[in-house]
Amino acid sequence: MKQTKSQLWTKNFIIIAAANFFLYFVFYLLLVTMAVYAVDKYHVSESVAGLITGIFIIGTLVGRLFIGRMISSIGYKKVLYFGLTFFILTSLLYFIHAGIEILLVTRLLHGIALGVASTATGTIIAELIPNDRKGEGIGYFSMSITLATAIGPFFGLYMSSHTSYQVIFGFCLALAIISFIISLFVKIPFAGKPANVAERRKIKFSDFVEPRALPIAFIVIIVSLGYSSVLSFINFYAIEIGLVEVASFFFVVYAVAILVSRPFTGRLMDLKGENTVMYPAFILFGAGLLLLSFTTNSFALLAAGVLIGLGFGNMQSITQAIAVKVTPPDRIGLATSTYYIALDAGLGFGPYLLGYLIPLTGYSSLYFMMGLMVFVTIVLYFFMHGKRKERIGEKADAM
Repeated sequence: MKQTKSQLWTKNFIIIAAANFFLYFVFYLLLVTMAVYAVDKYHVSESVAGLITGIFIIGTLVGRLFIGRMISSIGYKKVLYFGLTFFILTSLLYFIHAGIEILLVTRLLHGIALGVASTATGTIIAELIPNDRKGEGIGYFSMSITLATAIGPFFGLYMSSHTSYQVIFGFCLALAIISFIISLFVKIPFAGKPANVAERRKIKFSDFVEPRALPIAFIVIIVSLGYSSVLSFINFYAIEIGLVEVASFFFVVYAVAILVSRPFTGRLMDLKGENTVMYPAFILFGAGLLLLSFTTNSFALLAAGVLIGLGFGNMQSITQAIAVKVTPPDRIGLATSTYYIALDAGLGFGPYLLGYLIPLTGYSSLYFMMGLMVFVTIVLYFFMHGKRKERIGEKADAM
């Protein structure tokens, strides 16, 4: 008897992916505009402007850390609506001009709201996707973030040059409202499982993170640290090597590389296992960073963007699928939260840590070091997860 393929593109899947896209659209749009806004509006130093940008990610970490342990007991849909409502309310705070301190608080609260809402969307998606299509499904869902990484910065840079910041904040508020409205049409066939009252009184480490997902989360921290060097310093590097105009297309080719490859890599993981994708992704990502370190022309810069997209871009979705795969169904919320905490930690704290290296190494040497770090991480991945793949797969099948 021929087995029918599980349905992936349901109405609920599309709605949650769309809501998640608008959330990250706002995040990446503001990511490229807030530092300049802080300098123009409040005449702060570049370090304080960097804090204005980075404190959002710290807020996201806080939101994920606490909602991850409560989402199953509260209910996925309630957490989703609370997070989206909080996201709208904190978007309104940008219209209050009462000093840099208020802006810092606004960015922190806005980040917490994104952490809560995106943990809910990620958890709901992990539950909606059929078990036999986890890699493929999470790959497609992650494309909602990939699109935002390309479109958000483009809109942010364009609007900052052609409109006022009030218009930018109004546009972000509108996107937040759209995300909330479309989420009202989702029907979630599960609500989460109430936690045991006795267990609630005992706060343990495993209440905040999923221990089974920690090995792959550690790998995520390292590779996202490497990508943070690209996300934060590519424009400065482009100025140094005289490729500023071409650099604006870097994230476009990065996103295109992911969009083209994700449908294949996700399905490949489901059919052949995660190692089939992860090892080539490590090599492509490391090669992209090394090529970036030697870049002297437009072609090399864009080629590095393609390699990094094929490498790190696919590692994002595959590592999330691994975190879900190694975790029991009743702790998928915590596994999703643990994955995003690791990703946000690498991307959020990376620029601060690497900022101390740049005066000593320069940008070119920094990217060379990051490339070598990615290649070394292949060994770590093998011992922390790669060699355990078969046993984990068998365990998952038995569940």
